[in-house]
Amino acid sequence: MSDDHSADDGSYVVVARRYRPRDFTQLVGQDHVARALQGAIETSRVGHAYLFTGARGVGKTSTARIFAKALNHPDGPTANPDNESDVAQAIDSGEDVDVIEIDGASNRGIDEIRSLRANVGVRPSRSRYKIYIIDEVHMLTGAAFNALLKTLEEPPEHVKFIFCTTDPEKIPITVLSRCQRFDFAPVESDKIVQRLREIVEAENNTVEEEALELLARRAAGSMRDSQSLLEQVLSFSDGHLTADHVHTMLGTADDQRLHRLAEAMAARDAAAALSQIDEAIAEGVDAGRLAEQMLGYFRDLMAVAVGCEASLMRYAAASMHGALGELAGRWGLQTVLAIVGLVDETLVRIRHSVHARVLLEATVIQVCHLPDLQAISDLAAASGASGAKGGSEKKKRAPVASSAPATAPATPQSSSASERDAVNVRVDSAAEPISAHQATSNPAQPVASAAAASSPPPAASPSSAPVGQASSLTGSSRSPAVAQSPAVAQPAAVPQSAAVPQPAAAAESAGEQAASTTSTDGYPLISSEEAKSGWSQVLQEMDPMTATLAKAAERVDSPEPGVLRLVFPGSSGLALSRCQMPEHKEEILRTVARVTGRRATLQFEATAVKKAEPVAAAKPKNRNRMQRMREIQANPLVQSCVELLGAEIVRVDTPRG
Repeated sequence: MSDDHSADDGSYVVVARRYRPRDFTQLVGQDHVARALQGAIETSRVGHAYLFTGARGVGKTSTARIFAKALNHPDGPTANPDNESDVAQAIDSGEDVDVIEIDGASNRGIDEIRSLRANVGVRPSRSRYKIYIIDEVHMLTGAAFNALLKTLEEPPEHVKFIFCTTDPEKIPITVLSRCQRFDFAPVESDKIVQRLREIVEAENNTVEEEALELLARRAAGSMRDSQSLLEQVLSFSDGHLTADHVHTMLGTADDQRLHRLAEAMAARDAAAALSQIDEAIAEGVDAGRLAEQMLGYFRDLMAVAVGCEASLMRYAAASMHGALGELAGRWGLQTVLAIVGLVDETLVRIRHSVHARVLLEATVIQVCHLPDLQAISDLAAASGASGAKGGSEKKKRAPVASSAPATAPATPQSSSASERDAVNVRVDSAAEPISAHQATSNPAQPVASAAAASSPPPAASPSSAPVGQASSLTGSSRSPAVAQSPAVAQPAAVPQSAAVPQPAAAAESAGEQAASTTSTDGYPLISSEEAKSGWSQVLQEMDPMTATLAKAAERVDSPEPGVLRLVFPGSSGLALSRCQMPEHKEEILRTVARVTGRRATLQFEATAVKKAEPVAAAKPKNRNRMQRMREIQANPLVQSCVELLGAEIVRVDTPRG
C-alpha cells in the first residue's frame, strides 16, 4: 500500500505522496467516477478529452494518473492495471515520456499551447496513447484556450486529454462542450477517518478515535489535507496520537470548550464568555481559528434546531447531539440564525484586521445581549394569524371599499378588552404618520383594524373616541398634526348619544337623526356641504401624485352622509382608473379624515356626456395642427403631467383608423 519512507538518497517522502491511490480500488470517496471510467475502458467508449472538477485534495490528479496507467497498460487498456509494470511505475513517478503532466498555472500562455500543438502530431514512444494531463486548467489565458480548441475537438487518434480544475466556471463553454465532465465530491468524514486509521497503523503508531474525527472534520472533505494534518500531528506526538495533540498543534479549541462558551452566551453572561475566550487564547488557540470553530458549532446547532439527526452534524462530535438540542431549545432557531450571521460578518472583518481578539470579543458580547428573537417571531406569527382572521371578517362586513357604509348592527360586547386596548394604544402612542406599506406590513395592524371595526368606542371617553376611530378606519395611524388639529378635534363635540349606537328600542326619529351625522358604529360622517367646502383644502394636503389625479374630477359632492362622490369627465378614463387604485383611494380617505375630521367612503362616476367624447375624434381631419395642439394642452390630465413631471409636448400624432 505504501512505498518506503525515503528514497535511495535518503530524502523523505511525505505521507500524502506515499499513500497516494495507485488503482481504482484504492480511490476513496469517488466510486461513481471509478465505475464510469472502468466501464468506458471495458466497453471501448473512451473519449478523447476528460474534465475532472472538484475541491482540492479529492483525487482528481490521482484519478488522471490511474486512468493513464489503465489506457497505456502493456497488454492493452484494462480497468485493473498492473502497478508493477515499467509503464505504471514511470507514470506514478511522473517520468513517463508518453504521459505529460502540465501545470496550467505556470504554463498558461499561448506560447506553451502552441508548443503543445506542435508536439501533438508526434506519436508516443512506447505506449499506445500520448496523454496530456493539464492541472488547474482554468488558469490558462483566453488566447491559450482558443489556440487549443481545434486540437481539442479533433485530436489525433493517439492523443488523450485529461483536464483537472477546482474552478470549472472559469473555463470557456466552448472547451466544456468538448470534454466529458466528471465532478468529484468531497470525501465523507467517516471514509477519511478509515483511511487515516490505515495510515497510522502502517506507520506503526496508535491513535485515539476522537483525534481522527477532529482531523477529518478539519480537512473539510479533502483527503490530501487530512493526510497533511495527520503527518503534522504525528511529528508532534510520541507515537500515540491524542485529541489534545491535535488541538495543541492546530491551535483549535475542543468541543467542550466551545459548548461552555455557547452556554455562557445563552445565559447572557458576557463576563464568563470573555473568560472562556481568554482561557482558550492563553492555551494557544488562535482567535481567528476560534471564530471559525464558532461558526461551525452554530451551524451544527442550527441543524439540530430544525430537527436534524446526529449524522448531519459536521463540526461537533455526534455525542453532543443531546446537549446541542437542549441549547437550541433555549435559544430558538431565529436567535441561532442571527448568531450565525454575526459570526460570519466577524470572520470577514477578522481577515482584514490585526485585532482578531477584539472583534471576536465584541461579537460575543453582542450575542449575549441579543433579544429573544424566537419569542418575537412567534408573537409576530400569532398576531399575523389573528390579523388575517380579523381582516377576513371585516372583508365580509364591507366587501367593496367604494360602496356605501355597511349597516350591520353594532355588537358592543364582541371584542375583548385586549383588542380595545390594542386599538387605543396604537392610536394614542403614534409618534409619526405610518405609510400604507408600513401599515400593511405590520403584523399587528390587522388586529387593531379588526378590533376597531367590530367594537364601539368606550363610553367612558366619548370625546377621544371619534378621533382615534376615524384615524384607524382610514388605514393609517394619526400623526401629531391630527391630534392637534381643530378640524379633527371637532368630532369631540358630538354628543355621547350620537357616538354610541342607539338601542333597538329607541324611537325611529332619533335613529334617523343619528344616522344623518354618524355611522352605526359611532363615526362622524361627511356631509355634502363639508365635501364641497373642504375639497380644495383636501387637494392641497394630499400627496402630489394623488392630488394630480383627483384634480381631474369636475365635481365633488356627497349624495348621502358618509359617501364622497368624485365625478370625472368621460374623457378622463385614465385619471378615474388610477384614482380607484388602493394606494390612491387610501390617500384620499386619509386626507379627508385629516382635514375634515369626518369618515367617508369613495364613489366614482363618469359623466355620460364625456363618455361620448370619442365622437370628437371623428371631427374633420382638415383641422390645422395648431388647433389640435391647443386642445391637447388644455386637457386637464396633460396639464397635470406637464406640471408634475416638467414635461413638454413635442409631437401630436393623429389617431389611426
